[in-house]
Amino acid sequence: MSEPLLRVDDLRVAFGSETGRVDAVRGLGYTVERGRTLAIVGESGSGKSASALAVMGLLPDAARVTGSVKLNGRELIGLDDDELSDIRGNEIAMIFQDPLSSLTPVFTVGAQIVEALQVHRSMSAAAARARAVELLDAVGIPDPATRAQSYPHQLSGGQRQRVMIAMAIANEPDLIIADEPTTALDVTVAGQVLALLSTLQRETDAGLVLITHDFGVVARVADDVIVMHDGQAVEQAPVLEVFDAPCDPYTVRLLDAVPRIDGPVRESRYTDSGSRYTDSASASSALDHRASSALDRPASSALDHPASSALDHRGSAHPVLSVQNLTKTFAVTSRFLRRRTGEVQAVKDVSFDVAAGETLAIVGESGSGKSTTLHEIMSFSQLPGVVRLANADGDLVDPSALRGRAARALRQQISMVFQDPAGALDPRLTARDVVAEPVRVAGQSRDEAYARVAELMTQVGLDPGDGQRFPRAFSGGQRQRLAIARALATSPAVIALDEPLSALDVSIQADVLALLVDIQEKTGVAYVIVAHDLAVVRAVAHRVAVMKSGEIVEIGSTADIFDHPQHPYTRELIAAVPPLDPRRARIGAPA
Repeated sequence: MSEPLLRVDDLRVAFGSETGRVDAVRGLGYTVERGRTLAIVGESGSGKSASALAVMGLLPDAARVTGSVKLNGRELIGLDDDELSDIRGNEIAMIFQDPLSSLTPVFTVGAQIVEALQVHRSMSAAAARARAVELLDAVGIPDPATRAQSYPHQLSGGQRQRVMIAMAIANEPDLIIADEPTTALDVTVAGQVLALLSTLQRETDAGLVLITHDFGVVARVADDVIVMHDGQAVEQAPVLEVFDAPCDPYTVRLLDAVPRIDGPVRESRYTDSGSRYTDSASASSALDHRASSALDRPASSALDHPASSALDHRGSAHPVLSVQNLTKTFAVTSRFLRRRTGEVQAVKDVSFDVAAGETLAIVGESGSGKSTTLHEIMSFSQLPGVVRLANADGDLVDPSALRGRAARALRQQISMVFQDPAGALDPRLTARDVVAEPVRVAGQSRDEAYARVAELMTQVGLDPGDGQRFPRAFSGGQRQRLAIARALATSPAVIALDEPLSALDVSIQADVLALLVDIQEKTGVAYVIVAHDLAVVRAVAHRVAVMKSGEIVEIGSTADIFDHPQHPYTRELIAAVPPLDPRRARIGAPA
């Protein structure tokens, strides 16, 4: 029997810490054959990324790595840096999760591919530049000769990931390791990247190790699956066996936590008569302003939001947020002279209302304008009459008409939860002070604020006793709960959430989703959520607005948008979501 392309035996990775040794990987073993894809699945901290970095020889010196890693029969553990450098990028290559931080910002993408080529091959600069353009063309970059002169920040997220793939395949490696290559990408771009990887793998017969927490990705490309938990492989089998008959309870729990594109939807708070679909620059004619039952926000103080009051006001569709003809234009300047050379209209005449107790999800591909819409609502910088927000008495007020104390009071009626809680929470403040800051700004005393913090931390499922810890001491899911607690601190009428789940593992996503729904049912707060995961949107939203090129092209109840989409772009987005079934989701499988 021939030697497998990659053989890993009894791989162990340990790190020293202040509290003792941490065993990140414990006795992992597997093989990868040429032309096959192994998916290693697990939550944050499971050891999946540490195992991949150990194979690449990229762990820090503080890590202790034992066991055996053989590539084409050659032992890699124990090789020195020079020997590993000859292998990395040549026989084995890695695609990282965040291409923006992996690519050097001060060099063009073409120059970086040229460097990858010349390190391992005797090529002239001209030949390497020509090959770099060929590689960019091979991975689907439009106008590759021009794009080769672009810097990483000038490319979209999907294009940057394609550049990373071009660098990985530059020297035709035998093995590619891809660490969460689609996590930050929207559904259509993610599908394109996975299809590209599969095509390149078929053409080169390379082995692929895919690190992911997304079972949808696993269903699309994997031949074999390892499920990791606490540093160990708890399940290891062909992909169909894992999906059809998972053996380990942990695998069952992970699969059960995955939102389904064909799952149940939340009951809409609006009837859905009339057209929902528009191709025009103004989407207002397709907007849903139909009356049905909705939670109406109680007329309570800005810092007191009792659940009973919220639940006693069913039956009104009075909006707490009204957006009419919102537009945002960005200036385009020349790189050298800094002169204005044109403009880009990122958002075009976007209009919608959101009622108390309602969740509106805004979906679309990267660059569609959905996050810009959210940030413009939060900025209070639009022209008079564009954005109106409910005050503490429930009356819609134009922020542009307010100044001083009145403006600050209205600001308390809307808050935001960001995609990356680690970056959004001040690392210098304790968790207690992070949550207390908004109510302290609102004028509460320290004791009152800390009492409110204890209530909020309990409400979001955190121990108030952990309030003295700093954000870095919490897990990703716990940090997002802290961010939600902070957003709730002033009892706002509206919370804007920008990709609040995309950085979280699937089981943690399910927990945070349940938390958001529970808080909304108890308080009547309205949510405006920007998301690219349509299965999550189906589970949490009452209504959905679909954005393309800065416009809302379709808006309606979640059930109608998903089950009876009218606009071709909406149908395209939904069709791009892979079913959680390898037989149907597999790239190249019949629809």
